[in-house]
Amino acid sequence: MSWSGTRGRLLLFGGTALGGLLGLTGRARGAAGLLGAMQVGNGGRPFAGDTSNLATLGPTRPTARIHFKLNRRSRVTLDVLETGQGVASEQPAAGAQSAIGERVVELGPGSHQLNWTPAPTLPARTYILRLTAQSGVHVARDHVVARVLGVDAAFASRSARPTDALPLVVATDAKTLTVQMIRSGPESIPTYVNNVINGVPVGDPMTIDWTPNPNAPAPIPISIPSDWQSGMYAAQITADDGRVGFAPLVIRPLSPIARVAVMVPTTTWGAYNFFDANGDGWGDTWYARWKTNQADLTRPNSTRGVPYRYRSYDLAFYQWLARTGTAVDMYADEDIERFATPHDLRAAYDLVVFPGHTEYVTSRMYTTIEAFRDLGGNLLFMSANNFFRRVDRPESTLTLIDEWRSLGRPEAALCGVQYLASDRGQRRAPFTVVGAETAPWAFAGTGLQNGSQFGIYGIEIDARAKSSPSTVQVLCNIPDLFGPGRTAEMTYYEHWSGARVFSAGVLDFGGKILLWPGARKLFENVWQRLA
Repeated sequence: MSWSGTRGRLLLFGGTALGGLLGLTGRARGAAGLLGAMQVGNGGRPFAGDTSNLATLGPTRPTARIHFKLNRRSRVTLDVLETGQGVASEQPAAGAQSAIGERVVELGPGSHQLNWTPAPTLPARTYILRLTAQSGVHVARDHVVARVLGVDAAFASRSARPTDALPLVVATDAKTLTVQMIRSGPESIPTYVNNVINGVPVGDPMTIDWTPNPNAPAPIPISIPSDWQSGMYAAQITADDGRVGFAPLVIRPLSPIARVAVMVPTTTWGAYNFFDANGDGWGDTWYARWKTNQADLTRPNSTRGVPYRYRSYDLAFYQWLARTGTAVDMYADEDIERFATPHDLRAAYDLVVFPGHTEYVTSRMYTTIEAFRDLGGNLLFMSANNFFRRVDRPESTLTLIDEWRSLGRPEAALCGVQYLASDRGQRRAPFTVVGAETAPWAFAGTGLQNGSQFGIYGIEIDARAKSSPSTVQVLCNIPDLFGPGRTAEMTYYEHWSGARVFSAGVLDFGGKILLWPGARKLFENVWQRLA
């Protein structure tokens, strides 16, 4: 089967799953009234946004009450379903839905109520409550949605400067909240999961009486002290009942200080955010449903507020900065638009670093970074699949447009390599050194030579294309990682402008730079050459 363009690729991942769920609902409504009048409530006061099809649950409203009618005796099954790209990859036979709870009862005609009380350990998110009524050969299905409320929080913008004040918007039904700002990177506590940020506390904690806000989100004003350094920060919000949420925030400098700028992939984080703000049971992103083409950047991140795969793809670089005392100026990637021209960016910085997965970029971003390189500015891509898709971003809403290569601007012309394939981490393998003789500077002090292997990498891979600059050198590769000819390539090239460009070629290189001494030394050699 051949697929081309953004729509084709996303339909391949999400279209079948969506059709499965909607097909079931469609058959339900064609079953001549066997099942009807389905509604849901929580038995108490509704939370903001609740409707007859959506009920919010929490410690003060722990149970979903599902009301419905049957016109004849039926065998009724209640399934609790979760949706999302990750679930689809784990259970493809079930599409994008996985039953995490089921109840079967025999009921006669008339009005009925079934209850669902989620376990305290169930992750905060929305769940589809689907009823199936079967009477003889007749089958009907319908569904409502329950939101399990956590501590859902997000700042009004993705970045701020010292001296700025901005609201932290929180939705929860706790009685009290403790808000502690933390800085990510300098911590000594290891992080093993992608829904926690173990940062170092900065400033004093705030304890807030939240009893006036049990049924709707409310803002908490946060002021950024004037002496905070540029870096990756987060608010850690802890409820009195033990629930915890995070809200990331990039602190950018008042004006350029270092000669290195780091672009945090906040736009791509927004695209991969599965938070379901509209309460239909599906994440508000095209990765959940292919017909979606917009994503709101102001939503809380779905994994307790932590950006998608933050620990796996991003954290190690911030830890490296802290351990080596390396000073950089950090920005949300949308902050590139704060520079009036590429010349202003080039005057401020010698190197722009993309530490994480920078898949989604605007036209302004692409044009500015390309011009920065053409002015002699160096680029360092620590992940794979960078500058792959174009999005527009009026205000804080992403609109998906298409792949850049389909728009006549292949990313390999900028990055040196471009996205080739993905298997979501099913196959990983070590890099093999192939460029020790052509780029000896990269391997100095690493103990690596041609044929040496290091690390375990994969998930998504890049490789050279016809549009790659003719000067591209392959430093390392992973031959045939995803099948014959599907080889990951780590590359370096020097541009006619004098710019130097490095691309890691695998999605998780930056997330693992502290694991293997040879890989870390290789990265530090690249850093020295570009910075």
